[in-house]
Amino acid sequence: MTRPDLHLDWCTYEAAKYAVEHWHYSHRMPRSKLAMIGVWEGTLFVGCIVFGVGAGGSTRGGQYGLADRFQVAELVRVALKDHAWPVSRMLSIAVKIIHKKYPNLKLLVSFADTEQGHIGGIYQGQGWIYLGGKEESNGRYIVNGESVHPRVLHLRYGFGGQSIPWLRANIDKNAVRIKTPVKHKYVYPLDREMRERILPLAQPYPKRAGTIDVDGPATHAGQGGSSPTPALQITEAINA
Repeated sequence: MTRPDLHLDWCTYEAAKYAVEHWHYSHRMPRSKLAMIGVWEGTLFVGCIVFGVGAGGSTRGGQYGLADRFQVAELVRVALKDHAWPVSRMLSIAVKIIHKKYPNLKLLVSFADTEQGHIGGIYQGQGWIYLGGKEESNGRYIVNGESVHPRVLHLRYGFGGQSIPWLRANIDKNAVRIKTPVKHKYVYPLDREMRERILPLAQPYPKRAGTIDVDGPATHAGQGGSSPTPALQITEAINA
């Protein structure tokens, strides 16, 4: 069967938000500065790949020997409905697009969520460097039925937003703090010097029985449904 033409380009915030809310397992658009790349097969919009400033300090340059925080970006969402092309091909193109637009970028970061059964197979296949797995130091919170990162609670409610007694008294009487499963961390250096700097930190890829997750840690394939027809636009990183 012949695949439709694959096309990636900058897309609107509205189109990316639609894709994330309908086709990503989190159903939630990140609240940070974002760079959003739409994916089309033929004329059909099938999703988006979103880069941004990650939660919990994942994009702080100092931990990678970089002085400028804007030299690191996190792959925060890959939100796709049913599609013909492999995610690896889409991601490869998206990385080229983001690096061309932001040439000062030195490193991309992403996480494979074991809670979703992911180990990062798509990253392993593309030669991303594995830096190990770890739990989030502050865990997460369940507030009004939503799994929320502590940083998000601080942004929403300020000081006290990470206090269970305060949350139960003011927001949700059933709020709880939970221990989070391990997330596997991968990085992709965008130049030779950065790769040589990161390689000594590399660890063996995690494996599991059977086939690896070919659609990658951030992907959630949708089950059809309508999709928007956004106008293409060159979009600077914006505040969500």
